[in-house]
Amino acid sequence: MINYRKILELNDEEISLRGISASTGNSRQKVTEVIRLAEKKGLVCPLEDEMTDKWIEEFLYPGKTLEASGRHPLNFDYIHEELAKPNVTLSLLHHEYEADCRANNKIPYSYRSFLRHYSKYAEKYKATLRIRRKPGEIMEVDWAGSTAFIFDRDTGEKVKAYVFVSTLPCSQISYAEASLSMDLHSWITAHNRAFAYLGGSTHILVPDNLKTGVTKHTTRELILNPTYKEMAEHYNTVVMPARVGTPKDKSSVEGSVRVISTWIIAALRNTQCFSLDELNEEIRKKLEEFNQRSFTRKKGSRLSAFTEEEKFALSPLPSTPYKMSEWKTAKVRPDYHISVESMFYSVPYEYINRQVEVKLSDDFVEIFFNHMRIASHKRLYGKFGQLSTIRDHMPDNHKLFVDQTPEAAVEWGESIGTSTLTVVRYILDASRSEKQALQSIFSLKKSERRYTKYEIERACKMLISMTKRPTVKSVQTLLNNNKKNEAEQELRRKAEVNKNNFGFTRGAAYYGGTKHDE
Repeated sequence: MINYRKILELNDEEISLRGISASTGNSRQKVTEVIRLAEKKGLVCPLEDEMTDKWIEEFLYPGKTLEASGRHPLNFDYIHEELAKPNVTLSLLHHEYEADCRANNKIPYSYRSFLRHYSKYAEKYKATLRIRRKPGEIMEVDWAGSTAFIFDRDTGEKVKAYVFVSTLPCSQISYAEASLSMDLHSWITAHNRAFAYLGGSTHILVPDNLKTGVTKHTTRELILNPTYKEMAEHYNTVVMPARVGTPKDKSSVEGSVRVISTWIIAALRNTQCFSLDELNEEIRKKLEEFNQRSFTRKKGSRLSAFTEEEKFALSPLPSTPYKMSEWKTAKVRPDYHISVESMFYSVPYEYINRQVEVKLSDDFVEIFFNHMRIASHKRLYGKFGQLSTIRDHMPDNHKLFVDQTPEAAVEWGESIGTSTLTVVRYILDASRSEKQALQSIFSLKKSERRYTKYEIERACKMLISMTKRPTVKSVQTLLNNNKKNEAEQELRRKAEVNKNNFGFTRGAAYYGGTKHDE
């Protein structure tokens, strides 16, 4: 066997190629090849004790021992790169490898040998093993079982802080941050920051079945919290909760929770933080140390594995982070409003007594019925009991009432006629209060349900000719009287028509009767 170790050590001592060749008994060409290949793969002196000539040969020429077996050699770099692609598996690559062997009259490795050789190669030369997990495919998330603490400056009381943990199973890179609660807002905020820390999003999210994320999860049905589902859609990912009672579904994050509990939470046991920001700053420092710690059984660290072999596979982040929203249900009241946190928002009156879904964000309130948005309002803050009412949501009779302003009253009078406008202006000027005047004019406006504009204008014209102090009641009386007079005149006219339109009438003599003398 070639003295690989001696070649590298002599080269490190700056011995010439001729001297190395004479000392090891290898050609200068072979010595040059070994030195260049070692430099290319980052193998430098001093060498560790376990790096024997055989180890170095396998490191520099991973396919050499395979070629000696008479089998068709394996291209490990190609296999490793292909496994990063969606839906590509080792069984598919082995099938393609066998087809290539048949085409070239070569002897292929069995699938078991194929798998064993790739695993040995990836464990030794690569930071990630892509047999079980593909890069950028999954992010597992959970709350750590152990809690951190912050101290109240005034009382010295210890306040619990809950630690969110996320892990990418392929590279094992993790993210952690503390929150004062485990509510929905904290859950969503932690996801936003985790994606920002990674610089991208994975294809799948695997949470536990906690209520903030999963409403219901059985073998037949999965119902996600609407806000959590909306956040996942914003980041173009899919939520697939771990099966109930199946911790292996998120084994990576379970392992990371235990490790982070030791290397972050326990490591900060003697550190006093007086605010959540201070605590998260300390957690971030420990997190960087954790992700940069070297693996014990393979080269690299979580951070290097992520940077070199997984980050490229993440989906790009949207231009803006997800904006927190909350979903509630409400019943539409008889006044076509819903109550949300003691504020009232209108919906179209056709939905009275219906159950609707309400999406609350910091700025807006959106109302949905059967997944269709039926109303949107700017969110109200401050004093309880405020109303946000949209005119188009009202029935027609309510629109008439709320539209009562002096300007609207004058505009209505103009639309009827000059005499009606005169009456409206007089009522506005003569009434003791504006509210009283508007109520009177509203009563007059309701006359449009029974009378035409022509009839209202004619009644106002008649009233103005009779008095300089017109009232709404007088107008209504004239409208009623005019209607009666018109009805009576119509009856008389019909009677006259019937009287004049008679046929030829035979006398009594025609029917055998006699005419008696008086």
